[in-house]
Amino acid sequence: MAPPVIMHVNYCEQGQTIEEMCEKAVRWGFDGIEFRSSRRGVDETPAQYLDTIARAVERTGLKHVLFGGPGPDLMNPDPSVREREIERMTTFYELAAQRFPLTVCNAMTGTLRNPDPAAPPREYELHGSGAATPDHWRWAAEGYQQIARVAEKLGFRLAFEIHPNYLHDTVPATMRLVREIGAPHVGVNLDYGNLVYFKKPPSLKEAVEQTRSALYLVHLKNSIGLPGGQRFPVGLGDGDINHREFLALLKASGYDGPICIEAPRPGDREHFAVQDLAYIRSVLEALGW
Repeated sequence: MAPPVIMHVNYCEQGQTIEEMCEKAVRWGFDGIEFRSSRRGVDETPAQYLDTIARAVERTGLKHVLFGGPGPDLMNPDPSVREREIERMTTFYELAAQRFPLTVCNAMTGTLRNPDPAAPPREYELHGSGAATPDHWRWAAEGYQQIARVAEKLGFRLAFEIHPNYLHDTVPATMRLVREIGAPHVGVNLDYGNLVYFKKPPSLKEAVEQTRSALYLVHLKNSIGLPGGQRFPVGLGDGDINHREFLALLKASGYDGPICIEAPRPGDREHFAVQDLAYIRSVLEALGW
């Protein structure tokens, strides 16, 4: 059975309403949308935000609803801030589960950058887990142990997106965080498109093998390496990452979660959504998945 193909909301954050997002996603052939946990620049409560999505989902027949960042800021040294952030996320998930059959949600712990102002921002090895102290690991684990209990009660999974400038920025760091939380409903979102921004990323095969035991979600995006270590975002079928190989590895590993595709490129993202979905559907068909 083919995995559901999810549209990241960033394909439709160029002035589209939530109803327009859902209508377009269904018309284009997506199975669902990964929304953020809040909208920028909109004065609304979490319940109002979720109700707006629920009305659009009901009207359009969108099948799957996922949620992602912004996640709780658990890197803040103030324990009262961390507690408020935990409460914010647990309340959000409880409200969301009243409206949608949640299966998996993208998870993050808050940005973590090297406190040394001389640390180059694009040397990602110096930030995230490379700048973490034992306190950062403890704060993240203790916070998500509380959030994970809510996820377990509500029957959905949390998947930490491998992402630069976060504690969960590499495969080893993300797997360490999952182990330290120690909850069966907590795992990994393998975003290989983020891993390639590091100097020595694992191969696709290594990344899938190393996360296989806890792999609940994948994000797909692509880019081309440029001189000087920078990267230029491109279409899913046009960059350095071979998504045909990636999906074949996922299929062989027994992966049964959603595939969420993203739009990191500027320009007409609605056009990119149709283009990227067609590519991914053709690859899934060719793989017999």
